[in-house]
This record gives sequence, structure tokens and C-alpha cells, in this order.
Amino acid sequence: MPFNFKCMSDDKYLHRGVSSGKEEVHAAAGKIGHGSFERAFCRADADPGNPENLIVLHADGAGTKSALAYAYWKQTGDLSVWHDIATDAMVMNTDDMLCVGIDNNFFVSSTIGRNKHLVSGDVISALIEGNIRFRDQMQKHGINVVLSGGETADVGDLVRTIIVDATALGIVKRKDFISNEEIRQGDVVVGLSSYGQCAWEDRYNSGIGSNGLTSARHDVFGKVVGQTFPETFDPAIEAFAYIGRYGLTDPSPVEGMDMGKMVLSPTRTYLPLMKQVFAKMRGSVHGLVHCTGGGQFKCIKFIDKMKVVKDNFFPVPPVFDIIMKTGTEPEEMYRTFNMGHRLEIFTDEKSAKEIIAMAEDSGIGAQIVGYCERSDKSEVELRTEFGTFRKEM
Repeated sequence: MPFNFKCMSDDKYLHRGVSSGKEEVHAAAGKIGHGSFERAFCRADADPGNPENLIVLHADGAGTKSALAYAYWKQTGDLSVWHDIATDAMVMNTDDMLCVGIDNNFFVSSTIGRNKHLVSGDVISALIEGNIRFRDQMQKHGINVVLSGGETADVGDLVRTIIVDATALGIVKRKDFISNEEIRQGDVVVGLSSYGQCAWEDRYNSGIGSNGLTSARHDVFGKVVGQTFPETFDPAIEAFAYIGRYGLTDPSPVEGMDMGKMVLSPTRTYLPLMKQVFAKMRGSVHGLVHCTGGGQFKCIKFIDKMKVVKDNFFPVPPVFDIIMKTGTEPEEMYRTFNMGHRLEIFTDEKSAKEIIAMAEDSGIGAQIVGYCERSDKSEVELRTEFGTFRKEM
């Protein structure tokens, strides 16, 4: 039965069969419970072998970004895009776990589902190489990532191109666990930029991350991409597929980077920086939020009777400016994408200044983007250059 599409100004993300808030998923997962820490960014369970520790087992992946990598690889033959997809799957796990205080000793298993008729063994090799590169890069910063194997399944009946996921295990001492329960009135919110080039990156990063890629791909790139690679989208959403104006290798606003590589920029990890922050001032970190699914409204799930006001955003990075100019409403942009900062640290104002200085030493833009007020409910208010947007629970 075909979809009854509304006008293009409506929420395109939903029309494409995706939800930035994943309300149905969270409702179903709620049957399992949140563990002992309702406001923590990741579920943590007691370590049966050591009551002083908590265990975090986490799963995430690169999402539909792999469909864009597939098209780019098919068109250009450039296998390096798969190194970055491997990084995406890694960082979506490690940096979620970072938000509960885990900054070292990650055990990672990769899960890949591919259509063997379309995706060759060279791609699998490139993904494994990407995992190794990430591990080696983190090792330079004293962070251990153990690659524990994984599973590659040939499931062409289920998968159009390729899905790249990972599962990670980490252990944190109870006393070091960040539950977000310490977020308080008077705290400021330090935002860490998602774009630019930090000390452990070898090129400009657009800041796109691994969320909202369904919208980014279809809003940025034109019909020719879908016509050339129809396996990269669901035929049921054809009216909303590839409605942009760019080709994969068209030049981007960033010198030396084409549009495909811009939207495929790997998800930045904040591990090396936050390892330093934890070593120096863990007790001053009252809360951490990874602005992934849900964008700038993500933090609402991790506060209680608190209002977070964000009124000092970073300049909108070029990649998000391009997406917005396709006609995506600003509120949908801030609900779907990180819009310039992807990690939020809730702390006191004095500590914020120290964290900002440490971030800048690592080449990461950092600034106070907002503050916390007491409220009778959980609410977030975004005061942006495009208007004020609100959400409450």
C-alpha cells in the first residue's frame, strides 16, 4: 500500500520511515527497564564478580551512512570510505559509553550484514582495517580498544547493501560512574564541537556524525544517485529520495573535499580529551550527554525537574547549512542533527573554563552553550538564530 505523502515542508525524516526520537523503540525497550540508574546515558548492570564495579554492554552502528559509502565506493572505487564507516560504528559505541564515565579498556565485536552479490570481500577487509586504525590511534592516547572478532553474515534477502554495527563492553567502578543524577540548578553546559580538525584527525571533519544520515543523504544528493544506485533506498519512499542538487563528487564548500566525502566524514571521538578531563576533574563532571538521535533535544531524557536552556550555539557548520537550504525546517534540523556540537558536559562555571582550555589544546572548539534551571518538569529550550524551539516531558 503506497504512502500518503504530505507536502514536502512536513517532517521529511518521518516520511522516510525514520524517527529521530525512536519513540516506539524506547516504548518497547522500556519493558526491560533502565537498570539501576534511570538518568544515566547507558544502562549499567552490577558486576557479579565484583560489587565495586558496573558492567556496560552497548550496541550501535553506522546506520544508513553505509548506504552513502556504498554509492561513493561504487562510483569512485575508493575503499577508504569503509575505514571511516568502521570508525562510525566504533565511536557510536565508545562515546556513548564515555557518557557514563568509561574512558578505557573497550572490548568491541563487529557485526556486518551484507548483500554478497553487491558488496565484495574487499569491503570487509577495509572495514577490518578501519577497526585496526581506530584501535591503533586510540592506543597512542593511552586508550585500549580490544578487537574481539565479530560476525559477517551474507543476508541478501534482508539487506539491500550493507549494515555495519558493533557491540562494546566496558567496566567502570561504581564510584566513577556518571549517572546524570548530579546535574543541578546553576550548572552550565559545555558543548564540544563536532566539526573542524582536532589533534587526532588527519583532515577536516564536517561534524555530520552518524545520525540523521537518511535525511542528509536524500536532501543533499540528487536524483542521479538514486537512479544509478537504486539499491541504496527503499522504493516506498521514492518521492522523498535524493531530492538534493549535488553529485557525489561535486566540490564542497571545504577546499579539497567533495560532497560525498563531506557527508561521509567519520564521527569524531572525544575519548582522548575526556580521558584527560576525567583524570583531572572527574568529580566536577555532573553529567554527560552525547547529542546523537534526537539532536539538540537529546538531553531531555537525562534530566529530572530541570530546564536546560541553550542560547549560545556554535556557528552552523557548512554541511548542516547545505541540508537546511534544501527546505528542511530549522526545528527539524535541531531535532535531527547535532548542529555543531555533539558532546555536552554539565558542570560548574569554574570547571567549564578549565575544560574549554583543555579542549582547545586538543584542537576541539568548546564553549558554554547553555545552562540549567530548576523546573517542575523536564524541558529543553533552544534559542537559535532561526527561532526558539521547546520540548518538555
